[in-house]
Amino acid sequence: MTVTVLLFASYAEQLGKNSMTLELPEGTRVDEALSRIQTAAAGRLPPKPMVAVNQTYAKGSDILRAGDELAIIPPVAGG
Repeated sequence: MTVTVLLFASYAEQLGKNSMTLELPEGTRVDEALSRIQTAAAGRLPPKPMVAVNQTYAKGSDILRAGDELAIIPPVAGG
């Protein structure tokens, strides 16, 4: 199955792109996809970033489906 990964702010800068596609086996969990992204990113992303699937915050145990959009959300500071 194909999943689109969206990268924002510092994560996009570190990887040099705003998005990427992943080919994953059916039933892949979010944390498994993150592990694969981390390998492709050569450790330039934190081990457990905040994520959203189809614009809804997600947990590592959530199952991805074909066509899902996985967003990796960088930390935000403000005040």
